[in-house]
Amino acid sequence: MSLLVNLSFAPSKPTGWLTYSLNLLPQIQSLDVNVLSPNKINNIKVYQSPSNITTEFGIRGHFNRLMWVQFKLPNLYRQLKSQLLFSPIPEIPLFSQCRSILTIHDLIPLRFPQEFSAAQILYCRHYIPAVIKQSEHIICDSLSTANDIRNFLGISKDKITVIPLAIDKKNFRFLDLPRKNYFLYYGRHNFYKNLNRLITAFAALPNQDYELWLAGPSDARYTPSLQVQIAELGISNRVKFLDYVPYSELPIIINQAIALVFPSLWEGFGLPVLEAMACGTPVISSNLSSLPEVAGDAAILINPYNTAEITDAMQMVATDVELRSQLSIKGIARANQFSWEKTGQATVQVLSRYL
Repeated sequence: MSLLVNLSFAPSKPTGWLTYSLNLLPQIQSLDVNVLSPNKINNIKVYQSPSNITTEFGIRGHFNRLMWVQFKLPNLYRQLKSQLLFSPIPEIPLFSQCRSILTIHDLIPLRFPQEFSAAQILYCRHYIPAVIKQSEHIICDSLSTANDIRNFLGISKDKITVIPLAIDKKNFRFLDLPRKNYFLYYGRHNFYKNLNRLITAFAALPNQDYELWLAGPSDARYTPSLQVQIAELGISNRVKFLDYVPYSELPIIINQAIALVFPSLWEGFGLPVLEAMACGTPVISSNLSSLPEVAGDAAILINPYNTAEITDAMQMVATDVELRSQLSIKGIARANQFSWEKTGQATVQVLSRYL
C-alpha cells in the first residue's frame, strides 16, 4: 500500500503551490510515495500525467485537469495499489473510492468575488465544499485560512490541521550585498494584491530618488491599468516591471532591496514575506489575514487600505538605518523558526493517521 501524490497541476515554472509541493516531497518519502506529475522531479519516481492540464493552460487547462482527476486518476489510484491520495491543492475525484487528504491554501475568491470569474466562484462555492466533504482530512497553511474554511464553508475545526509553510534556506538567505535604492514587490498583479495603493503610496514619497520594482508575471487583466496609473502619476521612469524572475535570481533582487513592500489585502500564507525576512531584507506588510502570523514582530505591519500608512512605513525604512538593521536581524531570526523539515514532519503525522 502506498501514498499517491497528485501534482498534475504542476507548471514548468515554480509557483507558490508547486514550491510547497516540491519542498514537501523529500520530507514525506518515508511513506512509500508515488507521484503523478507532467514534469520530471529530481530523485523522485514520477508517473506521467498529461502535459496540457497544468495551470499554465489557464481555464481550459483547469477544466481539463478536473475532468482528468475525476475520470482518469481513480484508475491510476487502483493500478498503483494506493491507500491514500494526497493533493497539495483542493482537487480530488468525487464519487470514487479514493481516500483523500488535501491542502487548501486560501479561499480568496470568496472574499473578493467581484474580482474573479464565474467559473472560479463556482469552483470555490461548490467544488471545494464537495471535495472537503469527501476528504478524510484538510491541511491548511494558516489559522487565517482555517478560520475562512470554518466560516465560509461550515467545516468543523476537528477536520482541519494548520501546518505553516517554510522556505528553501539554501536559496533564501542573507548575502551581505550592498542595498540599492529600490523597494520591491514580487508576486501576481491581481487586484487583491493591492498594487494600485502601493503605487499611489510610492508616488507620495517626498524623496524621488527611489525606485519601485514589481517582479512577477504580467497579467492582461490587471497590469495595463497599473501601467496607466503609473503614467498618470508621472513616475514611469521610477517603476520597473521585471516580469517573471527565475527562482535562482530572486534572492539577489531581494537582498539588495531597501525593503519588500507586500500590502496584500488577503493571503493564505504569504511566502514572499518569509523569503524576504530570511534574506535579512526589511519587510512592510499588511496587518490582515495570515500575514501577522508569518511576520510576527519582525516586520512593519500597516493597514493596506490606508495609502498614507504605506508611504510613512516606506519613508521610515528608507531614512532610518537603525530601523533597517533591527528589522533585518529580527527577520532572519523569525524566518529561522520555519523549516520544511518541521512542515514535513507535521504533514507526515497527519498522513500517517490515515495510512
